[in-house]
Amino acid sequence: MNICVIGMGYVGLVTAAVFADLGNDVVGADIDAAKIELLCAGECPIYEPGLQEMLCRNLEERRISFTTDTPAAVAACEVIFIAVSTPPGPDGLPDLDQVRAAARDIARGLIGHKIVVNKSTVPVGTGDLVARILAEHGPADARFDVCSNPEFLREGSAIEDTLMPDRIVIGVSNHRAAERLLELYSPLERPTIITDVASAEMIKYASNSFLATKISFINVIADICEQVGADVAAVAHGVGADRRIGHEFLQPGLGYGGSCFPKDAESLIAIAAAHGCDVALLRAVQEVNRARVRRFVERMIQVMGSLRGKTIGVLGLSFKPNTDDLRGAKAIELIRALLDEGASVKAFDPVAMKKCAALLPQVQYAESVYELARGCHALAVATEWNEFKLFNLARIKDLMAEPVIFDGRNILAPEKVRALGFRYYSVGRP
Repeated sequence: MNICVIGMGYVGLVTAAVFADLGNDVVGADIDAAKIELLCAGECPIYEPGLQEMLCRNLEERRISFTTDTPAAVAACEVIFIAVSTPPGPDGLPDLDQVRAAARDIARGLIGHKIVVNKSTVPVGTGDLVARILAEHGPADARFDVCSNPEFLREGSAIEDTLMPDRIVIGVSNHRAAERLLELYSPLERPTIITDVASAEMIKYASNSFLATKISFINVIADICEQVGADVAAVAHGVGADRRIGHEFLQPGLGYGGSCFPKDAESLIAIAAAHGCDVALLRAVQEVNRARVRRFVERMIQVMGSLRGKTIGVLGLSFKPNTDDLRGAKAIELIRALLDEGASVKAFDPVAMKKCAALLPQVQYAESVYELARGCHALAVATEWNEFKLFNLARIKDLMAEPVIFDGRNILAPEKVRALGFRYYSVGRP
């Protein structure tokens, strides 16, 4: 099938690469000429395990190409995915300017029948908006269907999530478009849910807001555990063993970040408020999440006294492991809070330091965990990279000015760390 994907950000690039790897002919379109030049040269602009190799393989086999000429790409393709950014606007609602621009470009390439698919996270009614733009800016005899196909990929495992999703959601207004999209996705052999367009648009917001709620819930439980002497790890294990609840997203810590959960929860609140719905629950979820870093820093102050003049080593910068994405990263929020308290900050991350250095040049960046530890009065774990669980703690202790660890992701075993002589503080554990 001939496919065009508009927007070579995280979602768009992964979508384009995976569809090409499945044997389709794919054109990736973007207005950023520098990004397109990189992609044409086989250089991946984002860090995602396996994506660089998949990109190069499909470039070599000529199943994928890239262009800044969106109308020409649209004219040559049957299915067009819109995967552009929808950042939050000042009112909390998604800014749809890039969606509108993409729709206008698509309209200029409408030749024959096209299936236009919104993959960007967009509020209910965006499908109708795109259809109106296509009708207004396209030829009088334009033929198209506008569908919704929200993505549920997780950064760090985006290729696996695209190839083996829990479900594929397709929102359509007629069976013809549904059949073509079912054919496109048939090689994956995954459960598929066919809905109307509005319901598909809503499913993405509801899913992410529920997961955000689950994270904030376990963080509240962690706070209670600290006060009553319970172990949140044991509590989460017991709660998650209930198949109605499950273990995923029951990890307490610094809270959720990234580009999706904060934005989508905020957007759903704005959408609900605009329609007169009560959103007290979602507002509480946000408030719990906003308080996590401040609570963590206050714990550090309680243990160490003033942080002024102290050197704190921050382990991890990206918002989650296996990505270099700093959007909504709790580590960035933590570093800024530590700097405000007068601390000097050192940091280490396996892949995100270059991006962070442009954002926070006042931080000292280390080339290894051991270089980071040298001279630090405390270490703070901000991202749960697997390699942080495996370092030589005895060696680290000898390098530090004071053997103190604040584990914001509960990745270390308390008994093991304390047996080595560290003062160790985690979240929701005795």
